[in-house]
Amino acid sequence: MVILLGDQAVKLRKPVNLGFLDFTTREARWAICHEEVKLNRRLAPDVYEGVADVLGPDGQLCEHLVVMRRMAEDRRLATMIRSGEPVEDHLRQVARMVASLHGRSSRDPLIDRQGEVQALQGRWTASFEQVRALPDAVLDAEVIQGIERLVLRFLDGRGPLFANRLSEGRIVDGHGDLLADDIFCLDDGPRILDCLEFDERLRFLDGLDDAAFLAMDLERLGALRPAEQFLHWYTEFSGDLAPPSLWHHYVAYRAFVRAKVAGLRHQQGDSGAAREARELAELTLRHLRAGAVTLVLVGGSPATGKTTTAAAIADRLGYPLLHSDRIRKELAGITPEQHAPAPFGEGIYRREWTERTYHELLSRAETLLRHGEPVIIDASWSDTGQREAARRLARHTSSDLVALHCTTPPQLIAERLTNREDGMSDADQAIAAAITAKAVPWPDAIEIDTSASPEQATEQALAAIHARWPTVPQRFRRPQMKPD
Repeated sequence: MVILLGDQAVKLRKPVNLGFLDFTTREARWAICHEEVKLNRRLAPDVYEGVADVLGPDGQLCEHLVVMRRMAEDRRLATMIRSGEPVEDHLRQVARMVASLHGRSSRDPLIDRQGEVQALQGRWTASFEQVRALPDAVLDAEVIQGIERLVLRFLDGRGPLFANRLSEGRIVDGHGDLLADDIFCLDDGPRILDCLEFDERLRFLDGLDDAAFLAMDLERLGALRPAEQFLHWYTEFSGDLAPPSLWHHYVAYRAFVRAKVAGLRHQQGDSGAAREARELAELTLRHLRAGAVTLVLVGGSPATGKTTTAAAIADRLGYPLLHSDRIRKELAGITPEQHAPAPFGEGIYRREWTERTYHELLSRAETLLRHGEPVIIDASWSDTGQREAARRLARHTSSDLVALHCTTPPQLIAERLTNREDGMSDADQAIAAAITAKAVPWPDAIEIDTSASPEQATEQALAAIHARWPTVPQRFRRPQMKPD
């Protein structure tokens, strides 16, 4: 219970036992009151004034209250967002405060354990079980199955990513319950209240997971752009170079937790909670789809525009890009711009050199995919064995595969080769003709016509990549790190 008394608010713990917490004894309520004050003073030291003892008529100690400075309702972040007030400057300060809290956090094996992929999977699994126990009217079984499939697929292929999070010290004693309703934007800076104090294991988490809770809540309130800005600012202040796929995963996790809570409220008689649960489940799906790790193959004969197209979609999506021409010359010990012309199938273009090049391309791609980074590979992809190796890689790393085959009329290929400026490719018209003649049909690739303009080819390629999830907003690109 929260009791408002003038310029103060006092909180009274009910003597309840909910299984995951037990406040039935006065001693337990005393301990949790002091823990709440101690933990929340990390982010709002002048709001949490202390713990008051309550004496009964006989003068005996009978209860304890958390005493707080009362906050103005109109300065609540959620209220400001609903009324359309600008909140960007406040969110930037919140991001700095949260990043600072995480930077000060103690590190020990108990905290780290909650950041392991098995712990995260366990929390997801527990939520799935709780949601499946809700009445069917809350969430459709197919929706839950779709969410679970995408979650387990992401976690299954990302072991090195989560191992890196531990080694980089990204698992912290954080806030655990960052909601816009509990943040107040005052003239002298934000106050962040009501951290999760009753179970420290739920407060031990990846710092990005902690920040993603507020990003999810902002998006739920309709503040999509501020949600993205907040995560950008958090990663800037914390120096966190996590891949955007992890941003999406943690936002999805927080949305699903809130969907579960809404489902439980519906079960308890809240008539509007079922709709809220469904909306949060849709938010969960959108982010899981946007965070699906993808291997994009961009192929075609020389001068079909594959390198231009690959570079353009990499720039638009922020995906790492691997070039076969660059890696081939790197393996040969020469610079990418240094020409090494040779007849078709000779020199560094012999079959064994080509196989070595593709092996290196896929090896580097595997490292990126397992760390949550989508990858674009620019190569001819004219051989079925190379394509099958890429398909195996996508399966082994639990990644989506999108194959794009660039094509253009022969006369335009000849014109491009004649007018080609210096670059990494050594192909001439004879080599282009030989590669085209030997290329095996690629029926499962999406054809990209590059004969019109580079912009049109780029849009075709982006449409093909996005066709997997047509309603997914393409956001959360990693920002450039710069000093504040």
